[in-house]
Amino acid sequence: MRKLFTLIFTLSALLTAAQTTTITGVAKDKDGHGIPGVNIFIKDTYDGTTSDNDGKYSFTTEETGQKTLSATFLGFVPFEQPILLDGKTHTVNIAMKEAVNELKTVTIAAGAFEASDEKKMVMLRPLDIVTTAGSSGDIYGALQTLPGTAQVGEKEGLFVRGGDASEAKTYIDGLLVDNPYFTSVPDVPQRGRFSPFMFKGTAFSSGGYSAQYGQAMSSVLILESQDLPDESSLNIGVMSVGVSLGKIKRWKNTSLAAFGGYNDLGPYFSLVSQNRDWINTPRAANGSLMFRHKTSKTGMLKAFVSYSWNNLGLAMPDTSDPLLVQKFNFQLENQNVYSSASYKEIILKSWTLNAAISYSNNLDNFKFNSYPVKHTNSLIESRASVSHGIGQLSIIRFGGEYQKVNDETAVYNSLFKEDYAAGFAEADIYVTSKLVGRVGLRAENSAAINKMNLAQRVSLAYKTGEFSQVSFGYGDFYQVPDKNYLLSYKSTEFKFEKATHYILNFQEVTEKRTFRVEAYYKDYSKLFFLPTLEGKLTPGNTGSGYAQGFEFFYRDKKTFSRGDFWLSYSYLDTKRLYRDFPVEATPTFAPKHTASVVFKYFFPKISFAPSITYAYSSGRPYYNPNNPNFLGDRTRDFHNLSLNLTYLTSIGKSFTVLVFSINNVPGIKNVFTYNYSSDGSHRYEVGAPSPRFFFFGVFINVGSQKDDSDKYN
Repeated sequence: MRKLFTLIFTLSALLTAAQTTTITGVAKDKDGHGIPGVNIFIKDTYDGTTSDNDGKYSFTTEETGQKTLSATFLGFVPFEQPILLDGKTHTVNIAMKEAVNELKTVTIAAGAFEASDEKKMVMLRPLDIVTTAGSSGDIYGALQTLPGTAQVGEKEGLFVRGGDASEAKTYIDGLLVDNPYFTSVPDVPQRGRFSPFMFKGTAFSSGGYSAQYGQAMSSVLILESQDLPDESSLNIGVMSVGVSLGKIKRWKNTSLAAFGGYNDLGPYFSLVSQNRDWINTPRAANGSLMFRHKTSKTGMLKAFVSYSWNNLGLAMPDTSDPLLVQKFNFQLENQNVYSSASYKEIILKSWTLNAAISYSNNLDNFKFNSYPVKHTNSLIESRASVSHGIGQLSIIRFGGEYQKVNDETAVYNSLFKEDYAAGFAEADIYVTSKLVGRVGLRAENSAAINKMNLAQRVSLAYKTGEFSQVSFGYGDFYQVPDKNYLLSYKSTEFKFEKATHYILNFQEVTEKRTFRVEAYYKDYSKLFFLPTLEGKLTPGNTGSGYAQGFEFFYRDKKTFSRGDFWLSYSYLDTKRLYRDFPVEATPTFAPKHTASVVFKYFFPKISFAPSITYAYSSGRPYYNPNNPNFLGDRTRDFHNLSLNLTYLTSIGKSFTVLVFSINNVPGIKNVFTYNYSSDGSHRYEVGAPSPRFFFFGVFINVGSQKDDSDKYN
């Protein structure tokens, strides 16, 4: 019996020894140098080791069969290789590939400014929008501190590189927003409709943008909405102009948010003198619902609906009166609905699907003196795209969109309809980590003018240093002419208006500093033009123009501890022959020089953050009927110094933010343009609605509203 046990024990030991596999080798980088400290192991087991100072490693395992050898190390791409564990010794030399560092990898940069909560290499972040003095918490106001944008104080919109506001479009989650601003009021610029807190990312392209977007000859603003919030909360705002309330409820994979607000500028106007004759001071109410649901580990469904109402009345000088003594009354009541739904998911293992749909409707009830005008416009849009990564960096994209537009002015019995369809294909091709090219094609069809186009877009970028690169962008950008011309000249055969962009960019970006300089040239062609030939109008797409210039941007978070500042400057030379221009001239919205300086600082001991912004713009052209040189006059230069003070505290256990801001602290009298009487004998200047604008607000976050249903923690 003792001999039998001895035999069994010996056979078991031999069997066990036969099943022990030894794995050995060296972990090296791309240059063949050994990497110490690499974690090397059999996947889904505890068997493994770390490499020594020379990158060498060796360990044994009693696992058997087909397994996976894994290796991980910070800053490198995880390594995996199948291995058969058969009781023998295996030598596996591991070649580790360096992981992509966003700051050290070349990117498409020509014409693009990006702000995001998720990326490091950005120019501005969403929080910058609300803490930048002079922006008044408005997305478009903050973007005016970036190069390429013009300071135009009498009208809302982004005026980019010699393009008017109609040439710049806004997208939310890939969908065009037809009315991103509140309805225009004569000589009073309007704010954007949407709060910057809705968005986690902002990409502003001042030219050469992606083939995914169209119908914008100058630029696009691309906003990406927030995903699931971190927790449930209740938000209360009390401001000098109104109140706001928001409630966010978060479950494990779902959230629902409701927001509402009411603004009435009447009390404020009674305290601060105004340069406008208000009949009805502006009042506004808004409400919105936001739904988020994580459908899987990689899927997200978003839905959003908002409603806003506003009302105002204004008495304006009547330019038909030679003495400008008489007034005409302008009154507006606006109702706007915007809704959208989007879905993102990884399909077929490696393809990413983005699908979205939106509906918006805008109703304006105007009254000019006692004459009523009703204007309605609606937009239905659907969009879908797929993208697929190739290798570690390269990517291809395909997609299409459809828009249905109805625009009606009841009194004039005018109805504009548009069925617009587009498709695109685009690829980001990384030849190396230092050289990337983006090639795209976009095809568009407009039923309103019964025309098609094919636009090509090309961008190249080459890395010149560890943090620096040069970029070049080229592309054709088309746009359907203004609908008012389409309705007024129905017998005309219209074409797409066109702008061709050429952009050269150099930038150096580190985590604390950004330096960027860019030169560009835009060639406008096929612009709508109303020439006069023997006293007869012969409208058509025969207009042309150009815009050229250079821009500078520098941001620094390193020089001053807890300080942050940026400088921007733009030089613009542009002329056009279009619409009713009798000769080629610089448009009224195009200053030659624009500059801004923004400085922010944070005092952590007292939780206090001041911000100051200085903005400058050289004088812009304006129409003087007494000057035979068309648009030959210039306004005085524009100056604005604004201050924003933010204090962080708590009321009870609720996080609280106090904000106080002053726009135009010195009360500088800026003149944006002049309006003349019909005979040119009298004029009045158009400036800011008030010498200064004061704002005070208290924003309280009551905090997490957790209950038994909140399981996600």
